[in-house]
Amino acid sequence: CQILQSYESHMISKRLKKPNVYEFVLMFDLVLSSRPFHVEPRNIVGDDPQERVSAEAAILNSRVHYYSRLTGSSDRLLSPPNHVIPRPEEIYIYSPLGMAFKVTGSDASSRNPSIITIFAIWNTMMGTSILSIPWGIKQSGFTLGILILIFTGLLMLYCCYIVLKSPKAIPYVDTSDWEFPDVCRYYFGKFGQWSSLVFSMVSLIGAMVVYWVLMSNFLYNTGQFIYSKSQRTGVFTKAGYFRFICPFARNDAANHTHGTVDLGGGGNGTTDFSSFEHWWSKTNTIPLYLIILLLPLLCFRSASFFARFTFLGTISVIYLISLVTYKAIRLGFHLEFHWFDSTKLFVPEFRLLFPQLTGVLTLAFFIHNCIITLMKSNKHQENNVRDLSVAYLLVGLTYLYVGVLIFAAFPSPPLSKECIEPNFLDNFPSSDVMVFVARTCLLFQMITVYPLLGYLVRVQMMGQLFGNHYPSFCHVLLLNIIIVGAGVLMAKFYPNIGSIIRFSGATCGLALVFIFPALVHMISLKRQGALSWPSAVFHTFLILLGIANLVAQFFM
Repeated sequence: CQILQSYESHMISKRLKKPNVYEFVLMFDLVLSSRPFHVEPRNIVGDDPQERVSAEAAILNSRVHYYSRLTGSSDRLLSPPNHVIPRPEEIYIYSPLGMAFKVTGSDASSRNPSIITIFAIWNTMMGTSILSIPWGIKQSGFTLGILILIFTGLLMLYCCYIVLKSPKAIPYVDTSDWEFPDVCRYYFGKFGQWSSLVFSMVSLIGAMVVYWVLMSNFLYNTGQFIYSKSQRTGVFTKAGYFRFICPFARNDAANHTHGTVDLGGGGNGTTDFSSFEHWWSKTNTIPLYLIILLLPLLCFRSASFFARFTFLGTISVIYLISLVTYKAIRLGFHLEFHWFDSTKLFVPEFRLLFPQLTGVLTLAFFIHNCIITLMKSNKHQENNVRDLSVAYLLVGLTYLYVGVLIFAAFPSPPLSKECIEPNFLDNFPSSDVMVFVARTCLLFQMITVYPLLGYLVRVQMMGQLFGNHYPSFCHVLLLNIIIVGAGVLMAKFYPNIGSIIRFSGATCGLALVFIFPALVHMISLKRQGALSWPSAVFHTFLILLGIANLVAQFFM
């Protein structure tokens, strides 16, 4: 310290007498995350008359020169300590003329304001789960479903908050480019790294399977609409906008509702599609046709081309909300409240099948494996928690809006609420023009998003196994065949997206939402000596809740 102080004094006196006009300071490649050094605002050039650099700024200059000479070696221990270099937003260039100019980071222009960050999170979370929210509310009961949606959203927000702040809780390590699997590796070693990878793969592959089932569904109904239109069959009058169908009767109470109900009082008949449906079958042929289109797209080395079409997701969700609003306005609400006993047409407000909704919501609110990356682009990092909370609020309101309106507007009578499908678009006939547009938009969106999901699976899996994202064409082709094969088998033998979503959501949520975030938080507090028994009990309860959520899916 004495040597440093004497050297600083020497440099200060030398610099104040004979400044070097070619010298600029604070040009460091390494900028650490926490630096208490502060530059006085009066030294910044603005509209006011330019002032001379203070002695404090001169001392900072000499310190920078001193450490810049020490770091000429390869020893990282000689890097400037935290108290020497200011935070990135407090970096200035000092000229020998006594002026201080603020340095704008090279990535400042690429950072997004809060409103963009909020809607980026909203757009990322808005996926196929929105189609199953009305079905989930029906399975749990209308009142209980609303309460569960709110409670699950709050829990998921808190666990996401833990994930977001987890890298910053690690001391003495540069975690600026870390993701949550890196945090898990820090606390749990290789086990944490590989287990987080496995559960992340479950969420991605589960989403790809759901996409394959939905693409088969949408392509089938789109073909049905075009064929009916070309043959001038089906219902295309105004009455067709208000028709609902109950594709599968589930019990005796719903048997009389099996088929189509035209709430508009019109229709012009149907035709025999037997020869057409032989080659255009939702489960037998359509899943195979998709292989011809999507398997080559999965083998692309880069997914940058498909990333340009992500805006289709926002358009599809906005149109879907508009469709739900229009249908609800024209149909009105059909509700009766029976708290525990079911009736011929209505379900009770509280049902024991509610874990099916919690499984769906775990995937619907799941963004924990990429929230750190999304928040890095936020312009105001101090607002990360606020922006995350607002984004979750918007997502929860969107799910609540769609789920409540579809459930309430579903026509009972004459149909039973039990007829609500895991994909609520299946309750509308193929001849509905507005629903046809929705299905077409969602189909094109999923065709562009599916290769992106496959690219994420390939990058994470091949990167961990071979250290290369594209080891060879044969490796990539084999992986893609396995993924596509899983989608084809589920689309053919078990095309129930509600069950696929709830199982994949509960599985990946067990580790990445409940267990790992809770354990990371408790270990971090324990090492700081700040872990209290109420906190330990609450986070242990979160772990048990995640386990119960997964186990309950097997008994529904």
